[in-house]
Amino acid sequence: MSCATVVSQIEVLAAGDLGRRRVWTDEEKIRIVEESLQGYRQGSATARRYGLSRSLLTIWRREYRSGVLGRAAYHGFVPLAISPPEAEPREVVSQPRTDDDVRIEIGLPNGRRLTIPASLDPNILVRLLPVLDAS
Repeated sequence: MSCATVVSQIEVLAAGDLGRRRVWTDEEKIRIVEESLQGYRQGSATARRYGLSRSLLTIWRREYRSGVLGRAAYHGFVPLAISPPEAEPREVVSQPRTDDDVRIEIGLPNGRRLTIPASLDPNILVRLLPVLDAS
């Protein structure tokens, strides 16, 4: 007689393993994406290592390449270039300027130009620039 052993292909999961939704910070996403881009065919291995789906990692990679990933958290300096005044002759009328009349022109990397009053609250500008630069 032969003794047969039954090997089950069923894996028992704990109740806490299913249905959890993780929240990843932008720093963690950037670190995981950069790790997945380091070598040939590292995407699937990196996704398995962190328990991600391959499609979610693909979305993060797309956001990383387009510069969207981590941009909302950026609160730093933007490049500034001051150009000389236009060469066209204009009739200049001397009027006293008020503080509300002073304007700043900002050239964004996507080619748009933004003219704002100098008295604009910097917090408003910090929220406005990522929106204008992303489009």
